[in-house]
Amino acid sequence: MNKLRTLLHNYREILSYVFWGVLTTVVSWGSFSLFELILNSITAANIISWICAVLFAFVTNKLWVFESSAWAASVVFPQLVKFFVSRLATGVLEIAGVPLLVKLGINQSIFGVDGMAAKIIVSVAVMILNYVFSKLLVFRHKNASNKN
Repeated sequence: MNKLRTLLHNYREILSYVFWGVLTTVVSWGSFSLFELILNSITAANIISWICAVLFAFVTNKLWVFESSAWAASVVFPQLVKFFVSRLATGVLEIAGVPLLVKLGINQSIFGVDGMAAKIIVSVAVMILNYVFSKLLVFRHKNASNKN
């Protein structure tokens, strides 16, 4: 039991990121599915799902992954800008990547939603890049005793 606690403690950030990342992906895929069915447009649904996921991810990453508890504007605003810019970079990858993969033939329907196979592939790559950007750019700690 102590080994399990030690492992959970040592890998808390990564495990938390994966947990919230999965939920962010659910938000992304769920909103993608909903808007693709409503709008019948893979591109529009993809853009809207990205916006929904970014808003959800900022709050969950700030509070529970990187434990940045400061809510002063001087802290939150720079974090929000860096988060948005980094997510915009990976958002471009996602927005361009899904239709590109669909055009390349990865257009398998999953759960009755066209393009979902491409969405899954791109989402995995985006999740990895988002962790790296958030860890190294957005929510990095100045030192161990002074969290953002």
